[in-house]
Amino acid sequence: MPKIAIIGTTSWGITLAVLLARKKSEVSLWARSEQEAAEFAASKQNRGTLSQGVQFPPNLTVTSSLDSALNSAQAVILAVPSQKLRQNIKLVAGYLTDSTLIISAAKGLEISSRKRMSLVIAEEVPPRLRHNICVLSGPNLAPEIIKGLPSATVIASDHEVTARKAQKLLTSPTLCVYTNTDVIGVELGGALKNIIALGAGIADGLGYGDNAKAALITRGLTEMTALGVALGANPLTFSGLAGLGDLIATCASPLSRNHYVGVELTKGRSLQDITGSMSGVAEGVTTTLVVWDLARQMGLAMPITEGIHSILYEGTDLKEAVAKLMQAEAYHELTGRKWQLFSFLRRSRVRSS
Repeated sequence: MPKIAIIGTTSWGITLAVLLARKKSEVSLWARSEQEAAEFAASKQNRGTLSQGVQFPPNLTVTSSLDSALNSAQAVILAVPSQKLRQNIKLVAGYLTDSTLIISAAKGLEISSRKRMSLVIAEEVPPRLRHNICVLSGPNLAPEIIKGLPSATVIASDHEVTARKAQKLLTSPTLCVYTNTDVIGVELGGALKNIIALGAGIADGLGYGDNAKAALITRGLTEMTALGVALGANPLTFSGLAGLGDLIATCASPLSRNHYVGVELTKGRSLQDITGSMSGVAEGVTTTLVVWDLARQMGLAMPITEGIHSILYEGTDLKEAVAKLMQAEAYHELTGRKWQLFSFLRRSRVRSS
């Protein structure tokens, strides 16, 4: 029976813990405080808003001791908010061995460095361990998965062998796990879709209808792909589970925290009020800030991101931001300032001829 340590009692951390324990893995869920660990241990079930009353399998333990959680662990899953990942991997790094899989389940970009989560991890672990780094991303709404509803996801690593090991460890009767070696694309898909989901929530809250939301999602996917290609990702990754799949789930579902933030903004609530009242983190709020800055530095056209940034951080009226998007000059739908999508298509035609 493999032992898996999960760092973080977030909704996704708890879900993964329950999911993996159900398939008879020995799972140790690390809580930051003795009080939190004791509360979980006493109730033997999730007590939060994720899915109240879900029983913890007997092979799932909650502990505040890193020694207990990480001793002899075959894999460590970091299911923490993106802005907390660096401090958590620093805590974990000393316990890792040459054979420990290191799996990031966070979907975001670090504000201070503008780096993806796998790069943050790589900076904090010994170089000899970097080949063990994986990232997990896909259309994975935690409340559905913890109920045992079927889902699929992607595990990506620069090394196919590493991805296969993680795939075997994570696959369960209700979670189909695919592999990918495009770490850049898989991570960016998981992070960038949260920005578009904020916009989808705004569109729904304003009652703009399905045509508008379909246009937003489609243009958002193209915008995500453009940034991904500029940063070295394979554009085809964005048509898969970590791109389009995650985008659809996050933009369409009321279970999405980012969609929720967008809807609540249309009710006149402040961003601070909304996020302060939430039990989890809406990663799109910080990701918007990072990507807006990154796009400016690169001279890359990202009109949806610019519009969401103007709403969140510049006080722009919601309807005014939408009107600006609608009034923008429209050219070929695969073109934009410093987009490389056409150059990729040309290369593809040359290789196939």
